[in-house]
Amino acid sequence: MQILIVILQQPNFFGCVEEIEGLAKKVHAAGGLFIVSADPISLGLLKAPGEYGADLVVGEGQSLGNPRSFGGPGLGIFAVKKDLARQIPGRLSGMTVDLEGRRGFCLTLQTREQHIRRERASSNICSNEALAALAAAAYLAVMGKGGLRKVAELCLQKSNYLKKKLGKKVAFLAPTFKEFVVKSDKNIGLSLERFYPELRGHRLLCVTELAQKEALDSAAEALLSK
Repeated sequence: MQILIVILQQPNFFGCVEEIEGLAKKVHAAGGLFIVSADPISLGLLKAPGEYGADLVVGEGQSLGNPRSFGGPGLGIFAVKKDLARQIPGRLSGMTVDLEGRRGFCLTLQTREQHIRRERASSNICSNEALAALAAAAYLAVMGKGGLRKVAELCLQKSNYLKKKLGKKVAFLAPTFKEFVVKSDKNIGLSLERFYPELRGHRLLCVTELAQKEALDSAAEALLSK
């Protein structure tokens, strides 16, 4: 059985915010599934993928309160519409109440092979990301909706501060969130040549809420120097 799947990264690999108006309707009209790979911090400002028709949402949750440790630790974000819930791997926890009316949580759907009949399982035992996921849950609980929006605003403001300083060195005119591409041979950011040979002399920069003004000014000075 073949299923049409369209995956959209938002923002995309170059940091640009994609135009998504009407895309989900076209995918669904063709009988396909629409998947969005989202930056979770960007959702403090950008529209939630479910609001523009995404069937599945995936992403990397490392930025949610986890330290930068040589590329890790990381945790995956995976969400689906309700009618797809029984087809996803892993386990789902639901909220309930006990006999005394107190709130509690329990496993309501288990699709891993150690919990149900093996032939019906949609996944097997996999790596444990619970510690990173717990840190992300604590981060979101502390930040709340307002805090997440503030972090997203800082990313947007600081990245645009650097973009304004770099002026014509910015490669693309599309709106961006915290990453953007510049034309430079300086050893700053990620070289795009190994991914796209035609983008030799282009670097991908990322500016988060942790960036200090002094560091941004120094980066701009280095990138603008002959």
